[in-house]
Amino acid sequence: MAFDYKKEYKEFYMPKSKPALVNIPIMNYIAVRGKGDPNAENSEYKQSIGLLYGVAFTIKMSKMGDHKIDGYFDFVVPPLEGFWKMIDGGEIDYSHKEKFEFISVIRLPDFVTVEEFEWAKKTASEKKKTDFSKVEFLTVNEGLCVQCMHIGSYDDEPRTVSLMHDFLEQNAYVEDISEKRQHHEIYLSDARKTAPEKLKTVIRIPIRKI
Repeated sequence: MAFDYKKEYKEFYMPKSKPALVNIPIMNYIAVRGKGDPNAENSEYKQSIGLLYGVAFTIKMSKMGDHKIDGYFDFVVPPLEGFWKMIDGGEIDYSHKEKFEFISVIRLPDFVTVEEFEWAKKTASEKKKTDFSKVEFLTVNEGLCVQCMHIGSYDDEPRTVSLMHDFLEQNAYVEDISEKRQHHEIYLSDARKTAPEKLKTVIRIPIRKI
């Protein structure tokens, strides 16, 4: 049976609908950076998704080809995730999505080295006749965070973020946003097939003790 990160690491992917502390270990990702409204037609965000999955499935399906990756095990491609900030700094402002700056990511299994990642990137480019030059190998060390499951539309996320801020205030923590630690979302639902009010999104914010 294929290894499923969502099931094996429920503390990271399936939190409850109330804020809680979590310590996130270092993880490696397939990543694509971009800017602008993710919902706009032909947005950089929408383009990034195809690039991410192109590399992810090249790695997953390597078992079917001649290239053998040392330590490979079959796995379910992890969910799409994103690190978000505003181009001009400040807190995430959902009313000005045109000012979003993002890093769209998919988690990499630990057996994927930088060398194997570069192989997958090159192979995907050749097979799909697409430019994968924007795709990068990204290592993130989030550390201590607060996270919560948000159920509902993406535009309604401020409601859950507000609950998280209240939790931080009550427990003597504050946000600790930086270039290396950003507002983080994990998308557990397919927005093309799921009603907005039923979308499940993990919201994670890096924090520190006051």
